[in-house]
Amino acid sequence: MHYSDLLDSSMAEERLRFGILGCANIAIKVSRSINMTPNSTLHAIGSRSLEKARAFASANNLSPEVKVYGSYDEVLDDLSVDAVYIPLPTSLHLEWALKSVQKKKHILLEKPPALSVEELDMIIEACNTNGLQLMDSTMWMHHPRTHQMKQLLENPDLFGNLKSIHSNFAYCSGGDFLTKDIRVKPDMDAMGALGDAGWYAIRAILWANDYQMPQSVAALPGHVVNEAGVILACGATFLWKDGRVATIECSFLSDMSMDIIVHGSRGCLSLRDFVIPYEENCASFQSSSNVKFAGKLHNGWDPKPSEHSVINELPQEALMVQEFSRLVRSIRDTGGKPDPQWPAITRKTQILVNAVNTSIKEGLISVTL
Repeated sequence: MHYSDLLDSSMAEERLRFGILGCANIAIKVSRSINMTPNSTLHAIGSRSLEKARAFASANNLSPEVKVYGSYDEVLDDLSVDAVYIPLPTSLHLEWALKSVQKKKHILLEKPPALSVEELDMIIEACNTNGLQLMDSTMWMHHPRTHQMKQLLENPDLFGNLKSIHSNFAYCSGGDFLTKDIRVKPDMDAMGALGDAGWYAIRAILWANDYQMPQSVAALPGHVVNEAGVILACGATFLWKDGRVATIECSFLSDMSMDIIVHGSRGCLSLRDFVIPYEENCASFQSSSNVKFAGKLHNGWDPKPSEHSVINELPQEALMVQEFSRLVRSIRDTGGKPDPQWPAITRKTQILVNAVNTSIKEGLISVTL
């Protein structure tokens, strides 16, 4: 055997070995990402039936070396699996996250991670007790654009003090989405558009506010629910003690939009594709700073907004997998500790999602945090 073969074998052994519980559509993207990153590999895929798991492996050209199982338990029982990605319906997250912890698997958990803060706390406590990393799969957090935008928001000369932020995420899938998708089923994803699209918008306002929690949350009038009471569209307002304000909108009924607009005392930041960039390997945002009306007639801006482009070698979902794998490998290989920042951010997002849901259910009351 050549030295290069030994090196390749050693590198493969060092990689984080993933198992995936379920063959949801999002698992297609994440399985691709696992195999794109240099520090992870897809080891196993499991479904409720062996036929479905085999069909997923075939349709997505998975390596013959990937183990294919006809149950989720078989993935967890595989001693070679270091971590699992769980893209199951939200109603199943608690059960399978706790089962994963029992088998000492680190967890990359699809959002929303739980139906309630209480459920999420059970998952977080179990992971902490067992020294396991937990991360939710909010992919845009890992794009280098996100880091570059945050640098602007932290610049006192170019942005100043944060005053307000608006974020929205909407899409209209058409077909039978509104009748058959799990995201509109009360026994699968009971919070509907709020738990799905709203999760991203709420994470965005937390991110812009350095994860400082607001003092109150109130849903806006005009929310839409289906016959089963699942939210199809809604909005909400968030207030901070110092006067900062944020609004979000989320919908399964409107054409595609993914906006963030952040206003500061000296600047403004905006983008139209924060959840999924227009292009996989390049993303942009606009900013303006210290703008005045142009000329005596006030017939323009001075200076005009700037366009910032950010190149990324890997897609944002692969960067997410890469960061998760780095953290878990540190625990597995060098005795490191789980990074507490990720479950803490997840928990804050969950609190606000559930607060909006409470406001809707109780007649648009203001929920004090």
